[in-house]
Amino acid sequence: MSKETEIDLKEVELNELDPEKQPMTGDGPAATGEKNGSVKLKIPEDEVTFTGLSKDELMKVAGTPGWVRTRWVLLILFWLGWVGMLAGAIVIIVKAPRCKPIPEMNWWNEGPMYQVPDIHAFSEGLEGFAAKLDNMNQLKVKGLVLGPLHTVQPNEKSTLDLKAIDASQGSEQDLVAILEKAHKKGIYVVLDLTPNYEGTDHWFSSSLDEIMDKVTVAAEHWLDLGVDGIKISDLTIPSTSLDWSKLRAAVQGNRTEEAKKKVLMGVVRNMSSSEVSILVNTTGTDLVLSDVLSSKTSGVGRIQAMDDLHSQQSSIGWGLGAAQQDNLANLANSSALIRLYHLLLFTMPGTPVFTYGDEIGLQAEPGVAHPAMVWDIEKEPTEENPADAAAEATRKERVALRKWFRALSDLRVKERSLLHGHYYPLYSAPSSLAFLRLWDQSERYITAVNWGDQTETLKLTLPVTEGVELPATATVKISTDEDLAVDSSIDLDKVTLKPGQAVLLQFPYTG
Repeated sequence: MSKETEIDLKEVELNELDPEKQPMTGDGPAATGEKNGSVKLKIPEDEVTFTGLSKDELMKVAGTPGWVRTRWVLLILFWLGWVGMLAGAIVIIVKAPRCKPIPEMNWWNEGPMYQVPDIHAFSEGLEGFAAKLDNMNQLKVKGLVLGPLHTVQPNEKSTLDLKAIDASQGSEQDLVAILEKAHKKGIYVVLDLTPNYEGTDHWFSSSLDEIMDKVTVAAEHWLDLGVDGIKISDLTIPSTSLDWSKLRAAVQGNRTEEAKKKVLMGVVRNMSSSEVSILVNTTGTDLVLSDVLSSKTSGVGRIQAMDDLHSQQSSIGWGLGAAQQDNLANLANSSALIRLYHLLLFTMPGTPVFTYGDEIGLQAEPGVAHPAMVWDIEKEPTEENPADAAAEATRKERVALRKWFRALSDLRVKERSLLHGHYYPLYSAPSSLAFLRLWDQSERYITAVNWGDQTETLKLTLPVTEGVELPATATVKISTDEDLAVDSSIDLDKVTLKPGQAVLLQFPYTG
């Protein structure tokens, strides 16, 4: 047997002994006729790779007429597109309505003022006051008006010491602690320096020049300590003194753009809105709080007061009972009316001023000047400390009132139309009124209130005013009336309000 035949037989034997190497397509030989396990590689004789054009070839192609024209076309298109975008941007800027510059705003215009005339009733003295500042911060309070705190016996001029805190109220160190914590929270503190605050003649009028000198010296002392302003009552009396300019200089002097201004705040009572306007102009007082809203009980009179004073809104404080240091609930004898007046005060053109407890409808008992503040209203009764049905209903209503107050305060701080916007009267009647607040390109707001005991339909009309128009409908933003659901639409030619109800409507700016 030849060697080649022996090799072929050995390959057959190996294939039979190693079946896992047989093709998996069947029992026959592979289609290619190749043996199992063998691999054929086809090596190309010549492998061609593209390496691109050389620099000389590129330069030769780039100089051809076709590529030259293409480059010029693309360059022209680029510059035409760039110039077109620039021109479009200029047209948009020119045609777009210009934003109106924001008027000068002082800190006392940026949020509500909250006065605490009785420190003991509020926080059991100055020592416990600082712990209550978180509560004030939640209400978006911008300014606290404290006191008077100084030492004096009623109608005893000899005991008057405007630079010393009455020991029963606390100490100067307690006041410094309040100032430091309040300033960290962006809250300003004003001190009431009404001299004879518990007496019949607040200014010891027979010795006015002497008293004015003491007030001026005391103002300098407290302002140096860190107090942010001075409040005085019966503004018509000290403003007639020859030394009035000295007090103004002590409070308002050395104002710079870098430093926050100190406020000179005055209170007047039993004056008409036109007289208040004159007083603002002639005395130079930064903020004048009057009792106009309390004395004017008709919608017509209250609208007239806003007509007289809206142009001076940065110097006007509005309150209902605040000028007398009374609680709002003394005049608004129901939760519905308290909500109504909250809404009115927060949306009027000027600074809202409240007395502590107004946010929860607090009211003093007969014969008590200032009620004890109620804290922990969020604390619900437990089995260990149960509460009767009446007490629990009162607690829940106070929680709801505070939530309402807080929502309005937050809205006023955020919305330019309510913060410093223009004012336009829309309607007035014996027990109802409506007005419009707007600023430039911001959302517009309409306040409509009915404090009467009958349902009233208000037909809102805007006097002919250039650039200002009322839409046919507006959206309910906030309402005390369950029938006027939030976000629902309402026709402005017939706004129907049930007794003691109020609504804040909103509509957008349309350029």
